[in-house]
Amino acid sequence: MKISDITALGLWPQSKETTTQKGIDELESIGYNLFYIGKNADLYTCPGSDPKVLLVRSDRCSVFDIPLNLEIDGKGISQTAISDGGAIFAKNMGIRTAILDEKVDETLNIAPRCQLMELCKPLEAEIDGDVVQFEFIFRNYLTGSLFEACQNGIDPYSLNLSSALKQWHKFKTPLFTPTTKGIKDEPLNSIEVREKFPKIITTLEALFMDFSKFALEQGIVVVDTKFEVFVDANGKWVLGDEVLTPESSRFIARENFNKCNYLSMDKQILRNFAKENSWKSKAKDLEVGQKLDVDVPDSIKNEILENYDIINNRLHR
Repeated sequence: MKISDITALGLWPQSKETTTQKGIDELESIGYNLFYIGKNADLYTCPGSDPKVLLVRSDRCSVFDIPLNLEIDGKGISQTAISDGGAIFAKNMGIRTAILDEKVDETLNIAPRCQLMELCKPLEAEIDGDVVQFEFIFRNYLTGSLFEACQNGIDPYSLNLSSALKQWHKFKTPLFTPTTKGIKDEPLNSIEVREKFPKIITTLEALFMDFSKFALEQGIVVVDTKFEVFVDANGKWVLGDEVLTPESSRFIARENFNKCNYLSMDKQILRNFAKENSWKSKAKDLEVGQKLDVDVPDSIKNEILENYDIINNRLHR
């Protein structure tokens, strides 16, 4: 399938620019052709006429939507393994993801970074007169931006939370805090979004609750997670490739959480380093397509990789 075929199906957003660059020789030589370069992963067209693409995770890194010249060796392989595990958990609950059971040839060197994906488009709907895409976020604990909003008497999701709630308050049932998906994620009224997608939200809420319980038994506290929902060629909804992973969720080792050490086992380690070194300010001068030059010590890189390994070992092995 060529990129022109994908475009003709109406399953590729016009806002995403494709590339004519050549991809990895090992893939190009057997009919997989690079057509999109993402922040952390690349997409290839596949041989044959089936509506699917090949996702290949790189070791590239980004924080706060800032493209970096940073790569962490082995990160892409770990992320792929965790993503596969999250997809299997969802599948066992009867929920489809865009990740196909079919695999690339496992003798390929690149195979541990690869996922064959069903070709889908983001779920869209009209909200307040605008057609938007969504991020469906569920939270077990009051922390981060929502805690700050609560403290300041701001109610971005129409949840009517008390300003007296303490940080790290555990909710009896998860909070649903949907946002738009875009350059800047805007909070949405949780009641209105529930009414628009009742079955999807109920299904994802059950998935989040079951996974949170399972993860806790395995030694991981799930603080929150983000689900991205897509629509296949038949109009049925599926989850994307980042299901219950460190890229879409905040995980904390149970032993650390119990000691009130709330450092997430995800990109928060790199985000904290970015804040200390003013990457946001430095990135303001970047031109389109330019990456921020950063110098990250091996200790930070190793900590990120170790945490990915802990997550994978506890949740999926």
